[in-house]
Amino acid sequence: MGSRMAARLVRAGLDVTVWNRNATKCGDLVSLGARQGATPREVAAETDVVFAMVSDPQASLDLCFGPEGVLAGLNSGHGYVDMSTVDPATSRKIARAVEGRGARFLEAPVSGTKKPAEDGTLVILASGDKSLYDQSLGAFEAMGKASFYLGEVGQAAKMKLVVNLVLGGMMELLGEALALGTKGGLTGEDVLKVLSEGAMGNPMFQVKGPMILKQDTTVSFPLKHLEKDLRLAAGLGQELHQKLPVTLAVQEVFRKALEAGWGDEDIAAVVRSL
Repeated sequence: MGSRMAARLVRAGLDVTVWNRNATKCGDLVSLGARQGATPREVAAETDVVFAMVSDPQASLDLCFGPEGVLAGLNSGHGYVDMSTVDPATSRKIARAVEGRGARFLEAPVSGTKKPAEDGTLVILASGDKSLYDQSLGAFEAMGKASFYLGEVGQAAKMKLVVNLVLGGMMELLGEALALGTKGGLTGEDVLKVLSEGAMGNPMFQVKGPMILKQDTTVSFPLKHLEKDLRLAAGLGQELHQKLPVTLAVQEVFRKALEAGWGDEDIAAVVRSL
C-alpha cells in the first residue's frame, strides 16, 4: 500500500523522500524520482509533511517513538499524517506527542487495497488538525478519489473500523453463501451472477467471488490485517458498551484462519475455514 501511495505522490510532481524498514524496497521509488531517507527522523526533519503507512498499532508507535523515529525529527509547523489503520487510543497517543513538539497531527486511514492505491482511487478518512488536512488535500487527491474530514483525532480511526467491520462480514458471508450453494448442487458462477443482479451486487463480490471459486489467494489485502481490524473493532465495541455479536463471530472465523497459517494470504483465504 505505502509504496503505491508514494508512487502516486512522485508522479503527481511532489518532492518526495521515502523510507522503509527494508531499504531495498525504496529502489523503485528512487528510480521514479524520490529521494531516500536514512531514518524516519531524517525524513521528518527534511520535509514539511510526513505520511506514514504501516501495518498495525505497534508499528505506528514504533515508527513515531523509536530512537530514530518521526517524533525526534518534527519541528514547529511540521505535519505528521498517519494513514495506518489503528485504534483511536493509538492515534490520540501519537497526536499528543506530535503536538507536544509544536507540530500538527492528522490521522488518515484509507478504504481500499493495493489496486486502488496503485490507481489513486482510495477513500481517505481524516481527522485531527484541520489546517494540516487542508494542506494535504493535493496529496490526498493524488492518492484517492475522495477524502472526508471527520473532526477530532480518533474519529477517522473509528470510521475505518466501521468500514472494515462491514468488509469482514461481507467476505465471510460470501464464503458461506458459495459453500452452501455449491454443496447444494448449484454452481458458484450462478450464485455470483444472481447476487450481482440484485440489491446485493457490489464490486467486492465481483472481485472476490471468482477468486474464491478459483481458490486464488493472490494478495490484495492480507488476511492478518483484516483479522487485526476486526479485533480492534471488537475492542472499540467493548469500550463503547456496544454489542457486536456478528462481528465477534466473524472475527473468530478470521482468527482461526490466521491460526491455520493463512495470515499472509488474501482475505479470500478465510473461506477455507468453511
